Order: sequence, then structure tokens, then C-alpha cells
Amino acid sequence: MKWFILALFIITYVLIIALPKYKAITVVVAAIASVIGCAVSGMLTVGEAILSIDFNVVMMLLGIMLTVAVFSESKMPGVVADKMIAKIPNALVAITLLAIMSGVISAFIDNVATVLMLAPIGLAVSKKLNVSPIPVIISIAVSSNLQGAATLVGDTTSIMLGSYANMSFFDFFFMDGKPSIFWAVELGMLVTIPVILFIFRKENKKLLYERDDVKATSIVPTILLLANIVALIVTSFIPNKFELTNGIICMAFGIASLIFHAVKFKANPIKFVGKTVDYSTVIFLTFLFVIIGAVDAVGIIKDISNFFASIGSSNVFLLYTVIVFGSMLISAFIDNIPYVATMLPVISALSLGLPTVDPRVLYFGLLIGATLGGNLTPVGASANVVGTGILAKEGYKVKLTDFLKIGLPFTLLAVTAGWGFVWLVWGI
Repeated sequence: MKWFILALFIITYVLIIALPKYKAITVVVAAIASVIGCAVSGMLTVGEAILSIDFNVVMMLLGIMLTVAVFSESKMPGVVADKMIAKIPNALVAITLLAIMSGVISAFIDNVATVLMLAPIGLAVSKKLNVSPIPVIISIAVSSNLQGAATLVGDTTSIMLGSYANMSFFDFFFMDGKPSIFWAVELGMLVTIPVILFIFRKENKKLLYERDDVKATSIVPTILLLANIVALIVTSFIPNKFELTNGIICMAFGIASLIFHAVKFKANPIKFVGKTVDYSTVIFLTFLFVIIGAVDAVGIIKDISNFFASIGSSNVFLLYTVIVFGSMLISAFIDNIPYVATMLPVISALSLGLPTVDPRVLYFGLLIGATLGGNLTPVGASANVVGTGILAKEGYKVKLTDFLKIGLPFTLLAVTAGWGFVWLVWGI
């Protein structure tokens, strides 16, 4: 059964890349096949397959889609784009700032939420400056994913590490008088800025831009969106909170936004939901979780962790390097949450045989590789899936090469910088 699931997993990803238009149908069929196969062999029940879905992420996705849709309908993204361009009439600088802003926000709230909130502004800026929105949205997505490991509240994997290694919020900045993983991630961000500057190098001319004098129909959607961000940041500091907290918050603001839009414009809420929600992305992400659950259930992820353990402690630098770059490659295709959950106890066991090395060097290496590695492919991180989904909904076809032009150098530079920083500070 393990070989069947592995083959199905590989075929699924090949089809997703080769036929992106049918990715939702592909993952649904593959998920059903994997669940049937695992259920017959007794490795995974239908109930367990359903529980493998990260409903918190799905609820956040739906809720923020509604909030952002109402925000976009208010024409506020156009107003923000107007003001940004008026002060920075240069596409190169404007797009770079959007990418940096995406990273800063996602250090404190979920990456998917960040992409959904900034995408409308990115689309408006692209339209007004007459540049392709494809690299703009991809830059926002990979930047948000890059910063997920910067703080304790930036990503689920960071929360897992913080809990397992007993790290506080401030330990991500400094531990035992040493700069911690936050600085490794920020170094990764700094070395990726030249990637954006190079990609948009031809957009460095000052533009004679005439403002459209767009006026927002209401400030309420903007207030609701900002309140959603604040609520996510505040609750991120609450220890041991209910697993679906973020999802419930986003759904609450989404419903509130929908009600406001229906009352304000006397619009049919059902038609509005049908028009604005990207069901293809929601379905794709939901059933992708099921496939990853099957991969985990048959022991493939455990086999990967055992491989790292087999390297042994004869060469600590080699072990650390394999963990970082191996995790990077694995996370380009496998959701990093079950992978990190499986690897944490493995690293803990390995560290017992490494008395001369601080075990945190391996923990930090795991987080850098597993979190930043998702930027290698369009399906390696939820933020990338949502970003490409937004572009598809707007009528833009994102080719694998379009993503790799940004994602590949982003990932290699960021991971290499983080890898070197952590080893120099914690490994030597």
C-alpha cells in the first residue's frame, strides 16, 4: 500500500503541474483513491481522513475571501494603489515594498491571510502601472511564506517548535545571549530582495501617472479587514487556544462583511458568495490535506525521518546540512506540518548523542528548511496555492516556469543564508 500511495502522490503532483486548470479535479480523485486504498488496508479510516483536513486553514480561507471581496467592492484597493503610486511613481519600488510588507505582516498572522489581504492591492497596482500581476502576486505569496518562521506566532510550524523546545515569543529573537532564528529568517529576506529588484529591473522608469480619483464607497470594509488582522495578532499570543480559533475569527468577520454588503447595497448575499469565493482553490487545498494525511498514515513521512536518523552523529555538520536542504526539498511537495511534527522527536533523540552541539541548531535547521522550502513549487505552501488561485480567478494562467523564476531563487538564497547563519551562531 505504501508504494501505491507514493506512486499516486507522485502522479498527482505531475498532473497538477502539467494540467493546472484541472488541479481541483485531480486532487479530489487522488484523495478518494488514497482514502479507499488506505481504508481497505486498514491504515486510515474515512473519519481519520476527514480529520487530516486542516479545517482552521479552510475556515480562514473562506472567511477572509468574503472579507476581502467586500473590501475590494468598496474600491479601497484602488484608493490605496493611487496613494502608493502618487508617492512612489516607480513600479520597481512599489512592488518591492508590497513584497516586504507581505513578509512583515505574515511574521505575525497566517500566510494565507496575508496573501488574501494584500492581493487586491497588488492587482490594483499592477493594473495602474500596466505590469503583469503574475510576478507581483507570486512575490507577495513567497514573501509571506518566507517570514512564517520568523516569530513564534508566524506559522503553525513555529508554534510547534516553540511548544516542543519550550521557547517563548522572545526566544525567537534572542536565546542565551545569541541571535535566534528571527535573524536567520530576516537575513534570508534581505538576500531575496535583489531577486525582486532583478525581476522587475525594467520597471524602474518614473511614470507619468494620472490619478483616477477613485473614491471608496465605504470605510467599513476596511475597518473590518484591519480589525480581522488585529484580532489574529492578539489571539496569536494566547497559549493553548482552541484549534479552530483563527478560523472562527475569520469566518465571523467574513459573515459580518457579507451582512454589511447585503444591507448597504441591498445585494443578494448568496449570489455575492457564489461570485466571489474561489471554490476551486478551497476544494484543491481541502483535498490536498487528505492526500498528505494518507502519505503520513502509510509511514512515508516516518521513513523520511528515519533516513535522517540513519545518518548518525559522526558528522554533525553533514547531519545539519542534510536536515536543512532535505527538509527544503521535502516541503516543496509535502505539507510541512505533519513533517515537522514527525521530525521534532527524531531530532530530540539525535541530540542526545550530540553532547558537544547545541540541539537547537538542528531544530532551527529543520524549521528553516521545512518552512522556507514550500516556496520551491506552486503547491509547496498554502500561501502559494492561494496566490496562484487568485491569479487564475482573475483570468491569468500561471505556468510552472512563471513560479520557478521567483520561487527557486527565493528559496535557494533564503535557505542558504539561514543555513549559514544558524550554523555560525549555534553550530560552531
